[in-house]
Amino acid sequence: MSSMQSHHVTVTGDGEVTLVLAHGFGCDQSMWRLLTPHFEGRFRLVMFDLMGSGRSDLGQYDRHRYSSLHGHAEDVLRIVDECVPGPAVFVGHSVSAMIGLLADLASHGRFVGHVMVGPSPCYVNDGDYVGGFTREDIEGLLATLESNYLGWSSTMAPVIMGAPDQPELATELTNSFCRTDPEIAKHFARVTFLSDHRADLPRLKTPALLLQCSDDLIAPVSVGRYMQQVMPQAALRIIENVGHCPHLSAPSASSAAMDEFLAGLGR
Repeated sequence: MSSMQSHHVTVTGDGEVTLVLAHGFGCDQSMWRLLTPHFEGRFRLVMFDLMGSGRSDLGQYDRHRYSSLHGHAEDVLRIVDECVPGPAVFVGHSVSAMIGLLADLASHGRFVGHVMVGPSPCYVNDGDYVGGFTREDIEGLLATLESNYLGWSSTMAPVIMGAPDQPELATELTNSFCRTDPEIAKHFARVTFLSDHRADLPRLKTPALLLQCSDDLIAPVSVGRYMQQVMPQAALRIIENVGHCPHLSAPSASSAAMDEFLAGLGR
């Protein structure tokens, strides 16, 4: 089965440059719907579902292959090989920002830029590094998820979404979490929240936009400032917004920041 089928790849728009859009944990490619109309007149857009999410082929989810984010990064490169003929900019939300980084490091410059929406290389506090959670916080979160996934989803989705003035978005994210296979979600959550890719950040030479919200429980501004300091070509843009999903709750501000970055790339 091709990556087009196994990852339910969707291709829209037209342009010399392709934006490859990758969603975050518990979501699928529909989460980009408020941004795609802004870009599809100027860019080719490739959207897909991470293996184990959305309408991907769940039968291909291999716990060993996806025991780290590298398995997903390999999937990204296969999708790019099949679907992207020219230059590509990787747009990754949350955990997919690190998946895109790993794909770039493994591909020797296949991407000309990265837009990292709410990125975090490590969610756990470590010395002077403030990732937002203690190790005990993460273990407690994962234990709750293991024992009551649906309850965890209904509690955490509104917190992750934020956007208190747009409650329908929290409902949408809750429903997205609840549609995800619980066993896959539990495994992916553990891989995500216990990952640490801080050592990989200085290795990324490709220009990157770090797009973060001013009030984000999952990826606080301290994480963005840390990434900007250690990455060779990173620009930090903070959007005044509550939550972890500005592409849904603040699409105009998100697209404006992306426009500025893409123009700086000459794209």
